[in-house]
Amino acid sequence: MSENTAPPGPWPRLRAIDEWLVAGRPGAGQLTGSRRFALEFLYFGLKQARACLFAGLFFAAVFSVPRAGVFGLPRYDFLLLVAVVIQAGMLWSRLETADELSAITLFHVIGFMLEVFKTSASVRSWAYPDFAYTKVLGVPLFAGFMYAAVGSYIIQAWRLFDLRVVHHPRYWMAGALATAIYANFFTHHYIGDYRWYIVACSLGLYARTIVLFRPLDRTREMPLSLAFVLIGFFIWLAENVSTFFGIWRYPSQLGGWSVVQVGKWSSWSLLVIMTFTIVANLKHIKTAIHVPE
Repeated sequence: MSENTAPPGPWPRLRAIDEWLVAGRPGAGQLTGSRRFALEFLYFGLKQARACLFAGLFFAAVFSVPRAGVFGLPRYDFLLLVAVVIQAGMLWSRLETADELSAITLFHVIGFMLEVFKTSASVRSWAYPDFAYTKVLGVPLFAGFMYAAVGSYIIQAWRLFDLRVVHHPRYWMAGALATAIYANFFTHHYIGDYRWYIVACSLGLYARTIVLFRPLDRTREMPLSLAFVLIGFFIWLAENVSTFFGIWRYPSQLGGWSVVQVGKWSSWSLLVIMTFTIVANLKHIKTAIHVPE
């Protein structure tokens, strides 16, 4: 994963926004008290919004496209088209690098495989009720982009906030934990749900891990485990909105919409751990094999 600013693209103004956010406001170090807090909080919010660019645009389409579709194109097919256009636009404008796109494609594949399993006839954890030309094994192709959106957010936030991780566990341990998380999404239907054991292992493995980030001009820190929980919470909120609009439905929502069970929050937090681990390991591998010229 590239740590450097991508070369200027055809939309230099968009790149300039990123550079402005990363550079921060000149003279910010002189501010104190409530003025400093307000400015730092503003930059934190702007960087979060920028990191959520793909997710924000994509889910705006998810929530606004009518169930009947657009111009005769079924809703799921139109959402796939929107996702591809957004992704292509970010790559073309250099808001996203080819390396980052490769990682996001990996998240798409991993998420789509999980969706196929969860919607299969033998499991039926949830379902996509509407017709689409681009359904494969009962899952519309746009579904993988919901997982890719999480990966896109983490990748973009890593760069915009100049993320650094202190006391990161050994990479093979983090990789083993991520594998166990992903496997449990499948195996709990057959051999029991070991989610809370995995959560306990996660808390132990990341107990000392701190993430350093720069909202403005000073480095702040947060327990990495807390970041996982907070991101998982906001994904759970987005899931509630998505099911409200009938993008997909759980069996408990077939008779009418109801709040997605809070237990899904833990599932999303575990998925965030898995996604973060993939990004961190890809960055670690690229650093290890890079030979300075």
